[in-house]
Amino acid sequence: MITAIVLIGADIHQIPETAQAVADIPGVVEVYSCAGDVDLIAKIKVRDHEEIADVVTGRINRLPGVRSSATHIAFRSYSSSEVEGGFSIGEE
Repeated sequence: MITAIVLIGADIHQIPETAQAVADIPGVVEVYSCAGDVDLIAKIKVRDHEEIADVVTGRINRLPGVRSSATHIAFRSYSSSEVEGGFSIGEE
């Protein structure tokens, strides 16, 4: 599976509706409303790169309320136990 993170700029008056519409798209596994430079962050899990294009450019970017997006493809994921283990190398 390929994981992509999509940073979404949304119309401020439509954030809840836009977030729900994004969450309803197949391939989108989580959507976060957040403060900062972006309004929404969507986590996508799909089988291949072509599906990322379908989800982002074919679906997300066409939704009413979406003003911009930037897609970041993940190479590797880390869990909290893996991160902690990396910092404890050599410790007994």
